[in-house]
Amino acid sequence: MNSTDSHDAGTLPSARTGTASSAVDGAPVVVPALQQWTPSGGATSLGAGFVVEHAPDLADIAATFLADLAELTGVSGTTADGGNGTASGKGTAVEVGAGTVVLALDPELEFGTDNATAAVEGYVLEIDGGVKVTARTVTGVYWGTRSLLQMLVSSVTLPGGTAVDWPNYPVRGFMLDVGRRFARPEAVRDYIRMMSWFKLNTFMVHLNDNEITKDTKRSWDEAQQGFRLASESAWIAGLASEDGAYSRADWDSFEDLAERRHVQLVPELDVPAHSRAIIRWRPETGLRGGDSDMLDLAKPETTELVKSLFDEFVPWFRGPAVHFGADEYDKDHGGDYRAFFNTISAHLRSLGKGPVAWGSLSTMSGGAGAPGPDGYNRDVVMCAWNNDWYSGQAAVADGYKVINTNDDLLYIVPFADYYHGAGLAAQALFESWEPHVFGAGQNLYPGHPQLLGAASAVWNDLVLKDYDEQVVYEMVQPAFGVLAHKMWAGAVAGLSYGDFTERSALVARWPGSVLLK
Repeated sequence: MNSTDSHDAGTLPSARTGTASSAVDGAPVVVPALQQWTPSGGATSLGAGFVVEHAPDLADIAATFLADLAELTGVSGTTADGGNGTASGKGTAVEVGAGTVVLALDPELEFGTDNATAAVEGYVLEIDGGVKVTARTVTGVYWGTRSLLQMLVSSVTLPGGTAVDWPNYPVRGFMLDVGRRFARPEAVRDYIRMMSWFKLNTFMVHLNDNEITKDTKRSWDEAQQGFRLASESAWIAGLASEDGAYSRADWDSFEDLAERRHVQLVPELDVPAHSRAIIRWRPETGLRGGDSDMLDLAKPETTELVKSLFDEFVPWFRGPAVHFGADEYDKDHGGDYRAFFNTISAHLRSLGKGPVAWGSLSTMSGGAGAPGPDGYNRDVVMCAWNNDWYSGQAAVADGYKVINTNDDLLYIVPFADYYHGAGLAAQALFESWEPHVFGAGQNLYPGHPQLLGAASAVWNDLVLKDYDEQVVYEMVQPAFGVLAHKMWAGAVAGLSYGDFTERSALVARWPGSVLLK
């Protein structure tokens, strides 16, 4: 892993402001680490019967905080609506011996940084006889309660001081391939809960895919394939997988939980490659007479069918973005691919969604070309997954915003002898990686304005292996806190990997787990 090439060609010195360098010595245990911690001396304790006072807009967060704390520590409290609104963030604390927590909104709150994410997701947590969490947004207050919960899990006696905290990047993600291997709804909901615990906010769900026949040596007719959404619309009958698919009620449950836990779902329908499930359903759409997993983009009716699939399912999706795949298509059909890319990305925009794609333009077309009908639409967020297919540097140079999903660094493929077959290299990530690091001389500079963040991924390529969601979770879990920490806070001066793992162990249990343990 190469972490020293952050001044690659075309990059500038770091523009990121604020590090977590002051957030180690004497600071409460929080993962990710706090950006800033200023001790003030003294201690504050919470006991059974403590009160959470909150602005009216924060009632749901107060209730969630109380439920989570009771589950994790056995300490119970009550709520009191401060009737305060959002103007000043000053509540009337209810003074009781068991302690007081105040949750408040203050649209004028200052963080001492020009990082734009602070205003959206940052918070200030003050401990001085009572506890107060203040933010400009509801999401910021929610993240503050995650930090407070982790502190209380470690000890119900809190050190006096003030935390000022915000994420370095707006996208902090994880992707799960359920297309090749179905994950029960309980597992999907558990991942939402775990992500929220570590302040990861972007859950990409890869909803269709298929066996890699060049590896299994089986024919396409034999190949395993999956499409994991089950609509009741008659025209789409036969597309959903019989071995597991999510109903509208299932998906609504994911969206409901994600909203409560301040996680955005980014569903992915992967086209025009990885599309064997669609070809099995509609054989006439397949390239090479259907003997592939790629759609035949020379046929206008193929693109119209894909548009109809998005028309069917986009109303299920509440978040602002939808992923349409767009990776690993046959480069001999580059012109058809470009037209398809532009048509589908524009169609998603017309449906009110921001399009997201796997970066593939270096291999497919030698880059994005000039903006306009002979080039590629630029209003697409690129997941820079492979430095050859389309590196982060190449995507940024072409004008795209990017998410670092680098395969060499961030891909788990359970039991494979490529990428990471038993889980990510947590210590190497801790010591040498941040979202701007793509390796192989392709790094961006920290805080690059077109770098939105990063996401790790689980790809269930080995469809003939026998394993379940718990096995996948046990591969994901060891590096999950590390990734969250590096996406939120970055490197922390004086915090070693050994110290981090010790601190992480204190807050490893997250609330609400049903299936994944």
